[in-house]
Amino acid sequence: MTSGEEKYWYVFATGKVEKGFESPAVDRAGPFDTYEEAADAPRLLKERSKAWAEEEAREDGWGGSARGAGADDAGRGDADK
Repeated sequence: MTSGEEKYWYVFATGKVEKGFESPAVDRAGPFDTYEEAADAPRLLKERSKAWAEEEAREDGWGGSARGAGADDAGRGDADK
């Protein structure tokens, strides 16, 4: 296994790629095996975040029909009062 010091990191504060632990951990994403992967980090992170959100929504039953049913039920309850 390769140490993080030999990997590449994308630094949010500067938008640059660094090799090794130059910037504080909170400011960087990685590690990545290549400079190119690290440079592409904003796109990769956006894609992964979207995929995770969609997966969680499916697991939680947040589909359009599930939400609609809950809203309809609440509306019917108010009409009965």
